[in-house]
Amino acid sequence: MSGKTFYIETFGCQMNVHDSEKVVGALMARGYAPVETPEAAELILYNTCSIRDKAEQKVFNRLQQFKRDAGKGKIFGVLGCVAQQEGEKIFERAPHVSLVAGSASYTRLGEMLVQLEAGNRRVTGLSLDTEETFETPFTRRDNPHRAYLTIIEGCDKSCAYCVVPFTRGPERSRTSESVLAEARRLAEQGYSEIQLLGQNVNSYRDPSPAGWNFAALLAGVAGVPGIRRVRYTTSHPRDFGTDIVDAMDANPVICDHVHLPVQSGSTRVLAAMERLYTRDEYMRRIEWLKTARRKYSITTDIIVGFPGETEEDFQQTLRLLDEVEYDSLFSFKYSPRPNTAALGMEDRIPEEEKQRRLMILQEKQRAIQIRRNAELIGEARETLVEGRNQALGQWIGRTSDNRVLNFTHPGANGNSLVGQYVPVRVTRSGPNSLVGEAVAG
Repeated sequence: MSGKTFYIETFGCQMNVHDSEKVVGALMARGYAPVETPEAAELILYNTCSIRDKAEQKVFNRLQQFKRDAGKGKIFGVLGCVAQQEGEKIFERAPHVSLVAGSASYTRLGEMLVQLEAGNRRVTGLSLDTEETFETPFTRRDNPHRAYLTIIEGCDKSCAYCVVPFTRGPERSRTSESVLAEARRLAEQGYSEIQLLGQNVNSYRDPSPAGWNFAALLAGVAGVPGIRRVRYTTSHPRDFGTDIVDAMDANPVICDHVHLPVQSGSTRVLAAMERLYTRDEYMRRIEWLKTARRKYSITTDIIVGFPGETEEDFQQTLRLLDEVEYDSLFSFKYSPRPNTAALGMEDRIPEEEKQRRLMILQEKQRAIQIRRNAELIGEARETLVEGRNQALGQWIGRTSDNRVLNFTHPGANGNSLVGQYVPVRVTRSGPNSLVGEAVAG
């Protein structure tokens, strides 16, 4: 490769975003330069997600768009979950692809690049037989103030709809000392917010003699000097205990936000999904949060139209929204994924019925968010400034409870506030964000 330029497009969750940061770091360490468009790149990578419906097709469509460039010296690679899921079949469907690698192989990306540079046009990294947690020696972080930090990879649960155990392998936790060492390095580099990541982040189990659980690690990271905020995602309700709530209550550095995916409000559907908890057990965890010393924002994930979901099951989910009053949620129509138990289930819900249920759910949640956000008018919130909307003359920030808060600050200009923590009083609200004014110091 003459210029060694690359372009990477990322699909999916925060884990994938952080994985791309690792890939970019490894590429730049080998002398590759990032470019803004695939047309300008010699190496084109797609870091893929297989959670959503038609994820594979989206990737192959994207590859097809640039197939005409395959003969012009470009090299194509498919990374991530679709790569792990489809494996070497990708070479058959898209012969112009030269690299197929899952997330477990990113520590060996340098070796794979050597093979590509030597002219090998079928390079793979698909083994999940590893105890490593995929931390690469070089990571190019995209946000100068907030950093992702992977503490656990893979998943030992067997949710009937989920392909993650197949694409990312079994759970592997990092040692507590390696996590704390990285957190200290990040603080020294000027990062003030850290987000701990894992498919089931609270399943963390320290493999070192220290033997920390997730609550202990959370408190440990919160105690690192220079860190102002600690977030974590995503939790599994089965592994969410009172010790986590106690750690959050005791450490104001840990953000006022818990993402606790429920997926359904029906115990019968939860059993079919193999979620390992009942509605009552989930609500017990909500009660721990609602009776805690601090006030927490609670968000969730919900799937509608899982095979066999009756109208009564769906109504139970709607009633759950009324009981919990989530601050926001991610909602999805069930879609069959390869290598999952639900793939062979009968009693499928028609697409139009799934769409109807999704719209009803989203409308109810929108009304809840309008009401809950309106209750915050008049309150002052510390806001980490992330950018500026020049057209509206507003700064863009995020509160500890993970709400977007756009605000005016008469005394600031340019980008002088980005990365700072500013007290802001809420003056207006909408379903998805807040508007406010900076509070004079």
